[in-house]
Amino acid sequence: MGVLLTAGGMGGTVLVVYIVLIFAFIYFATIKPQKKERDRVSAMMAALEVGDSVLTNSGFYGVIIDIEDDTVIVEFGNNKNCRIPMQKSAIAQVEKASE
Repeated sequence: MGVLLTAGGMGGTVLVVYIVLIFAFIYFATIKPQKKERDRVSAMMAALEVGDSVLTNSGFYGVIIDIEDDTVIVEFGNNKNCRIPMQKSAIAQVEKASE
């Protein structure tokens, strides 16, 4: 009878270890990369400056001419009349003016 209790206790411990390993795998495979990407994007948005070249999510290249709280005004092409306000979240990539 004592052998059965020990074997049952061992199986429960192995099950707990498997569950912990599964949650650890899920954390490192999905949650951590998403958090890292979110931190990268927020750092990119915080570093925006007037004069930076940007690529929007829709594929347009432009230059930032004004920055407000959640919006930026981007000038597209050589035409000085093509200035469009857009949300900061619509920016996919930033190339600094000094580079």
